[in-house]
Amino acid sequence: METREQLLRSLAEVEAWEKAQNDLWFWEKLGRLPFVLLDRVTPAFIREKLGMAVDELAAFLETGGKYLIQDQAVYSRFRSKADPLQQASYGATTVADSPLSLMNEVANELRDSRATFATVQGATTGIGGLFTLAIDIPLLLGTSLKILQEMALCYGYRPEEKRERLFIVKCLQFASADIVGKKAILDELSRFDDPAAQKDVVAQLQGWREVVLTYTENFGWKKLFQLVPIAGMLFGAYINRSTVQDVAEAGMMLYRKRRILERLK
Repeated sequence: METREQLLRSLAEVEAWEKAQNDLWFWEKLGRLPFVLLDRVTPAFIREKLGMAVDELAAFLETGGKYLIQDQAVYSRFRSKADPLQQASYGATTVADSPLSLMNEVANELRDSRATFATVQGATTGIGGLFTLAIDIPLLLGTSLKILQEMALCYGYRPEEKRERLFIVKCLQFASADIVGKKAILDELSRFDDPAAQKDVVAQLQGWREVVLTYTENFGWKKLFQLVPIAGMLFGAYINRSTVQDVAEAGMMLYRKRRILERLK
């Protein structure tokens, strides 16, 4: 296990990353435009798919829906790196007690793997522009939710628990929020495991739709760049890769910070 000094150094790295999250790319700034304007310029079928995304995220929060993943695929990565005598016992508790360096290693591997998958997915669905974009939106949402669950498992948390699914959706929101939104989310998540703040979780669950709308407004603007056939392949590959990388990094850093703070206590 890490020493207190090592944990504090790791915490400082995460906090430096948090301070760096202070601006948005051009297309993300477009997502800050009034929702009415966004609604006017977004094709009806994209609005329909984004509406379905809201419903699917609601199902994910409530039950895990079709996006809840199996944990053994993640735990097998830990087993492959563990001492042969410990491999059979690897599970949620063992992962939670693993060295932070091992957690980071597996999380980085999963982030890179999902980003590569998203690149191919975006290029493939971007070829047809308008006609294949309808396929891409639920696929990218699913990839984003899956990588965040994998980040949770890497740091010893259980996505099948409702509170953890709320944390995951908060990470999803953080990845596309502006600087004001990021600060508000960081403040909420810093008190996530505080017993005195547990009652706020119910209120946050009731307000999930606002969380989702913040994400889908921004998400819709990114997808508009994929409407041009052939050129959409390049936009799709880049946008999907950067989206999944941003989501994975947010989950990795926020879960890492949470685990560090627990160990410091």
